[in-house]
Amino acid sequence: MNLFHDFAADLRGILDALVAEGALPAGLDFARVAVEPPREAAHGDLSTNAAMVLAKPAGQKPRDLAEAIAGRLRALPQVTAVEVAGPGFVNLRLSDESWRERLRPILQQGTVYGSGRSGAGRGVNVEYVSANPTGPLHAAHARGAVVGDALANLLEKAGYSVTREYYINDAGAQVEVLARSAYLRYREALGEDVGTIPPGLYPGEYLRDVGEALAARDGRRWADAPESEWLPAVRDFAIDEIMKGIREDLKALGVGEQVFSSERALVRSGAVDAALNALEGQGLIYTGVLEPPKGKKPEEWEPRPQTLFKATEFGDDVDRPLKKSDGSYTYFANDIAYHYDKFRRGAPLLIDVLGADHGGYVKRMQAATRAVSGGQGSLEVLLCQLVHLMDKGQPVKMSKRAGTFVTLRDVLDAVGRDVVRFIMLTRRSDQTLEFDYAKVTEQSKDNPVFYVQYAHARCCSVLRHAAEADPGADLSGPALADAPLHRLAEPEVLEIVKLMANWPRIVESAAESREPHRIAFYLYDLAAAFHGLWNKGKDDATLRFLIEGDTELTRARLALVKAVATVIASGLGVMGVVPVEEMRG
Repeated sequence: MNLFHDFAADLRGILDALVAEGALPAGLDFARVAVEPPREAAHGDLSTNAAMVLAKPAGQKPRDLAEAIAGRLRALPQVTAVEVAGPGFVNLRLSDESWRERLRPILQQGTVYGSGRSGAGRGVNVEYVSANPTGPLHAAHARGAVVGDALANLLEKAGYSVTREYYINDAGAQVEVLARSAYLRYREALGEDVGTIPPGLYPGEYLRDVGEALAARDGRRWADAPESEWLPAVRDFAIDEIMKGIREDLKALGVGEQVFSSERALVRSGAVDAALNALEGQGLIYTGVLEPPKGKKPEEWEPRPQTLFKATEFGDDVDRPLKKSDGSYTYFANDIAYHYDKFRRGAPLLIDVLGADHGGYVKRMQAATRAVSGGQGSLEVLLCQLVHLMDKGQPVKMSKRAGTFVTLRDVLDAVGRDVVRFIMLTRRSDQTLEFDYAKVTEQSKDNPVFYVQYAHARCCSVLRHAAEADPGADLSGPALADAPLHRLAEPEVLEIVKLMANWPRIVESAAESREPHRIAFYLYDLAAAFHGLWNKGKDDATLRFLIEGDTELTRARLALVKAVATVIASGLGVMGVVPVEEMRG
């Protein structure tokens, strides 16, 4: 049940009636008419821009139309006041009873509450993490993994049909370097002294495990073989071993992608040729010479004929090469094929969650996706900025195992899965995030994951005490939905109810804007309101949840507590965080 959708339906009925009566012309477009919270809470509970949007096409003055709409809105039984503000906004105030009734669907639906249908079952492919299989995941990968996974959860809750995907970049020079690095560790596992790892190879300790596993499987089979024989076998083995570790780390983070796609398999299948043939069939590939890139002087640039994609026809800054000088495909060509493959698998909307270093790649991929899908597909890109790892204000720079960076596993071992997931969603993904081990585990209001979890635990504590006081009482959500809610009259209580009534709208708007961090902000606000009521109850016994001698009021307040716990659990579910029922120091 979405409060704003309900009133939008009422408003649409009013507008249709005005059209039927001739007060508005037929054929008006109502698509931009919105019902939203007013910018300032003092202005009311709901606001609509209907008069502002429709006045000009209707040939009327905005305030005159607003007054006509306001007159009809005043007749709605749940509305207590309507006023026209500014140039023609219409603000409404709702009765306390209508707010209290918003608790019932929360209690009846449980954590399903907030789910919507704005996605209308549309297919969307969310690709995230997609780290090169050359080493363990690091802290920056954690952010992309959490943002992508939470976004997928959010889109599902808003009614989309979501596919979660990891793209394995297992083609190209970096996996050749991986193979040579793993081969060195393989020889080391056989007892050779390999000395210092040469420049250009991966030095991480994690490759010792790969070398030892290869030696255990194949013995000395590759020890004296030429590179042309051992490199493909070692490369495939190393990629599989690294990906095994990556999958384990993602599982530990609570990330469960459904599809793992291989770049190498894609190339071998002929998908690149198929994608470029689709572009060529539209006349979008030609042979040409590019201007020098920005920052390069003409004398530093060697112009040569290249196979180019007409990216500028789809919004890119320049046309883009599809083949290297040796005739092989560019990474861009492979990526076109990959996005074409995702589109053909039934996802007209593609979302890639990438690191900030991919910012320059966005326009060309969006252009290619529009082109190769014949305009039927679209690509959105969320860029995740860096994560600065700290401990008590001091930078944490590297992992003993990885050698050059902090691994995701290190962070998980230090603070736990739920802390990592919650904190990674406390900033917009395009903003740099500071992650301080000490701060994210402290028990204070300044630590949002603790503050929200503590609110849920407090709700559970109240319900446990109620069950102990009355063992036969049914304190399930559906049972409490029949509580005498009219007893909930305090302003502090109604403010909490209003916050919870806004949860379905938060889900919808966060999904449409692709901003899962909004869930963390919302939960913090709800937790703060609940903690505020709890603290007032310490000083004023009449505001406590369990009122001795007043069973009716107690049950109404238990309904409120159960609803708060439910909405917090629903929000934490979107974030992939497990709500706790008890806090331990």
